[in-house]
Amino acid sequence: MTLPANIRFIASHEYLYPINDAVAVGVSRYAVDQLGDVVYVELPPVGKHLNKGDSFGVIESVKAVSDIYAPISGEVVAVNEAAVTDPGLITEDPYEKGWLIRIKGDTSDLDAMDEKAYANFTGAL
Repeated sequence: MTLPANIRFIASHEYLYPINDAVAVGVSRYAVDQLGDVVYVELPPVGKHLNKGDSFGVIESVKAVSDIYAPISGEVVAVNEAAVTDPGLITEDPYEKGWLIRIKGDTSDLDAMDEKAYANFTGAL
């Protein structure tokens, strides 16, 4: 699996990567593997302002229900309606088809790990 360029991860297992003037946000492959098959996702509406660390949605799998957290503060500028309609996309391809939201905001206070640091953090190396 090829990861998007400039992808970063936060300790609560969300990822973000730049797309134009926003960042795509979703849950990492590691988190999806821990959850199992995703069966439901609830996401905020476009236009909602999020503060860094806010819970912005819920992801439900056959094993658990988990909150999803904003890695940065900003405005939701897009929601992946395809993932809402077919949550299996998150299980299948969390980085490309299964992204959750796009946020336009300030990334200067971002506390995130690159791919190698995240793999060390999760023990996935």
